[in-house]
Amino acid sequence: MTTLTTTPVAPLLARLFEEADRLRAEMFRAFEGMSEQETTRLMQDKTAWREMYGTLREVPLPVSPESGRLLYMLARSGNARTIVEFGTSFGISTIHLAAALRDNGGGLVITTEFEPTKVEKARAHLAEAGLADLVEIRVGDALETLAEGLPDSVDLVLLDGAKSLYPDVLDRLESRLRPGAFVLADNADYCPEYLARVRAADGGYLSVPFADDVELSMKL
Repeated sequence: MTTLTTTPVAPLLARLFEEADRLRAEMFRAFEGMSEQETTRLMQDKTAWREMYGTLREVPLPVSPESGRLLYMLARSGNARTIVEFGTSFGISTIHLAAALRDNGGGLVITTEFEPTKVEKARAHLAEAGLADLVEIRVGDALETLAEGLPDSVDLVLLDGAKSLYPDVLDRLESRLRPGAFVLADNADYCPEYLARVRAADGGYLSVPFADDVELSMKL
């Protein structure tokens, strides 16, 4: 029995994933009429993300259930104590990470979210899960909120915010990644610069794609 698979976390996650599926239509409407090239350009733009994520502020943008379980497994197997997350959204991935810390005996998830309305929902969900004591939510631009006040050693990173910012966020964290630390990047295909960096033979990572939309990298 684990925190992830028992009450209150398991039924809460089932409800949140179901709600996210229902609201996903709103996200599709935001991109309606855009070509694949236009969508890619928008996702890769380093400034347009503010407007895009503002449009989607009432829409949860979670990792998949499979990616959530993978995050829990990575955190448990590595006995993680310090985790950094870029892109809290409604807190679904944060719950997976905090559940792992609870089962590891404690620790801290530092997560950052640009949209205050999403932070309110994430806080409520973490409280309902009984995991709020393991999470510090920082509100604002991640390039600012993650510029200071980080632990000396980071065991696991989730990148799931504006895709164009993945290299810049990694810059903030890289010197703190312990050898063997994992970095999971959701929808990393939208950031070729990031993929080139973690896949480079001399880049300091061992990296593989996972499923259809995730890049999993380990710091060497």
